[in-house]
Amino acid sequence: MTFLRFAAIALAVLVCACSPAKQEPAAAGATTIRFATDWRAQAEHGGFYQALASGEYARRGLNVQIVQGGPGVNVPQLLASGAVEAGMGSNSFIVMNLAQEGVPVKAVAAVMQKDPQVLIAHPRQGIEKIADLKGHPILLSDASVSAFWVWLKAKYGFTDDQVRKYTFNSAPFLADRRVAQQGYVTSEPYTLEKTAGIKPKVFLLADEGYPGYATMILVPDSLIAKNPAAVKAFVEATAQGWKDYLHGDASAADALIRKDNPEMTQDILDQAREKLKSYGIVESGDALTGGIGVMTDARWAQFFEIASQQGVYPKTLDYKRAYTLQFAVTAAKQR
Repeated sequence: MTFLRFAAIALAVLVCACSPAKQEPAAAGATTIRFATDWRAQAEHGGFYQALASGEYARRGLNVQIVQGGPGVNVPQLLASGAVEAGMGSNSFIVMNLAQEGVPVKAVAAVMQKDPQVLIAHPRQGIEKIADLKGHPILLSDASVSAFWVWLKAKYGFTDDQVRKYTFNSAPFLADRRVAQQGYVTSEPYTLEKTAGIKPKVFLLADEGYPGYATMILVPDSLIAKNPAAVKAFVEATAQGWKDYLHGDASAADALIRKDNPEMTQDILDQAREKLKSYGIVESGDALTGGIGVMTDARWAQFFEIASQQGVYPKTLDYKRAYTLQFAVTAAKQR
């Protein structure tokens, strides 16, 4: 009861803080899906807003309400309690944690084939590749220490004494040129260049072999069993929304993003959208043949092998409980 009450309170606070993005009135009989994002509205959520703005969800019989996240909002808890029908999984560790804890929630699609996570270093410090950061202080959030830091230690021999606490404030990074920090390829590098006038060294972990997915669609097992057609419709509409956001007119989606998050500016949205395209964050790897949102057993197995070898999960864990491939989008289903 305590867990359910917490989740209900969290959702109430979230809804009061930020109303869901508006759309045209839903058709009679439409299936309502409240979709909780992992942070405040931004270009990294653009395809969801595009599908809402363009009517892709509505055309498939869905009444989708995007509920933006923020500090203190725990998407898995909202999902597990039934407070929302779908939610965003930021990275593969979140999904695997659900499987380990026996929470009946699964990833049904992975929008980002590349996790946009980067390490950022100062220029002209002799740091030309990630391996050069060994021994340097690195600013990391608590969540990152138990996530991609595990992979960095395994691959590059980094050690925990390098870790400095990251509070999503770049002041400590700017104060010491030896220090590196975490970030998203679509966000912090641009902000640092714009506000501090430096062009940092940026290392995208995915391009160095980090196998995790990002921006996954998470759905409770109960909805999969009760209404698989609605789940399929949501995945397919989202895939089309992302295709349109990246290659079409994104103005309506951006308007909804700025409405939900008034602190967001158009220049930040524009540069983030371009980086999503230029780095192949959404359209690369298996998505080039399988379509936006596709996942594979091989990719999940690779991720689990790395994480279990480092002791994050027991090797006996049935990691396939974390996801299902039955809703994978094929390229033929996207216009």
